[in-house]
Amino acid sequence: MRVGLYVTCLIDLMRPEIGFSVVKLIEAAGFEVVVPPAQTCCGQPAYNSGERRIARDLAEKLLREFEQFDYVVVPSGSCAGMIAVHYNDLFQDDPELMGRFGQLRVKVYELTDFLVNVAKIELPRGSFVGPVTYHDSCSGLRELGIKAQPRALLAQVGVEIAEMTGCEHCCGFGGTFALKYGNISTAIVDEKCENIRASGAETVVLGDLGCMLNIEGRLRRAGDSTTRVLHIAQVLAQDVRDV
Repeated sequence: MRVGLYVTCLIDLMRPEIGFSVVKLIEAAGFEVVVPPAQTCCGQPAYNSGERRIARDLAEKLLREFEQFDYVVVPSGSCAGMIAVHYNDLFQDDPELMGRFGQLRVKVYELTDFLVNVAKIELPRGSFVGPVTYHDSCSGLRELGIKAQPRALLAQVGVEIAEMTGCEHCCGFGGTFALKYGNISTAIVDEKCENIRASGAETVVLGDLGCMLNIEGRLRRAGDSTTRVLHIAQVLAQDVRDV
């Protein structure tokens, strides 16, 4: 079966190695991965800023590019949430687009949800040195119910999780929120960084690159050069053989 991989802007521009790890995992589960080369933004920044026309144009573009696939996999809770939840709002005044979106919606999965509930992947126990602590991103958790899935996958590869206090609390990024309300965002991420340090883990793992860049950036600016901040795909794929 063919999986359309929606890479996301941040992975494409900032951490392409995460995208390669995602491809490795999906192919190891027995699926063909296709990355539409013309894909761009899902429209979330425009939507959050009240630019509905721009968000609608981007949503229609994504719909045209991905409706051909058996599944659409997104390695980001925020982008997956935008597509699966908020496109319904953007298309509500157009019955034809709503019909097409309805067919796409049931095929859209956040990466860990896809690996656990669709691919039912069985990963080898790996060589990753733990423990890690896990940050639950807001959109993945609250819009898509992503909570148990990443932890189940980490357990498969033998990674111990040291749960931090407030693992479900926001990291302060929130897309354009961090730009509009910098002081509040900084206070929130400072609390998150303190909880990471208090967990005793040397690595924080998560499933959304926006959160990853925000947390890593604040740790580094605060003088912490040792705590690793990794996307879950990087941890899961490191001992998976190339297909």
